[in-house]
Amino acid sequence: MHCPICGQQQISREVRFCSRCGFEMSGVAALIDGGGKLLPSDKEWKISPRRRGIYQGLFIFLLSFLVVPLVALLTVAVNAEPFLVAAFAIILTVGGILRVAYALMFESSDPVPALNGEERSQSLLPKFSRSAKELPKESSIPASVYAPPTQGAWRDTNELERRPGSVTENTTKLLDGEEKPQ
Repeated sequence: MHCPICGQQQISREVRFCSRCGFEMSGVAALIDGGGKLLPSDKEWKISPRRRGIYQGLFIFLLSFLVVPLVALLTVAVNAEPFLVAAFAIILTVGGILRVAYALMFESSDPVPALNGEERSQSLLPKFSRSAKELPKESSIPASVYAPPTQGAWRDTNELERRPGSVTENTTKLLDGEEKPQ
């Protein structure tokens, strides 16, 4: 294995730093093993969206066993109608079951790799502010097509259209009757 910075050949794959330039070599072996892509380790894989949805649905469903009695106690303490108890019982129970059903029917069972802090911040950045070194996509006229105006095709400043200095000049002339409206 060679150092990607200076090209120094390393003694073994277990070397942590390059002996010539000091570059950290710990990730280079993993990069080579992944064929040029850095593969996440087993502990970096998150749970699948399906399993996460099932957990969320079960949490909502089981939350109804805690929230509904608390709401019942509050309605008795306030001496209110038991409408809220029934509403919470229906919403939490049915909502939890629907969340589990949605996860089982529509969500993927493939685990998703976890994003580290840098990848997460890069994915949140707008696409237009990635780097100041990148050029924008080509959307203008190429230089080969552009031709400057020929001699004599330039407009003189006397030929430019003269506009009034302000809007109030024309309005005042119209109100005084000096100028006819167009």
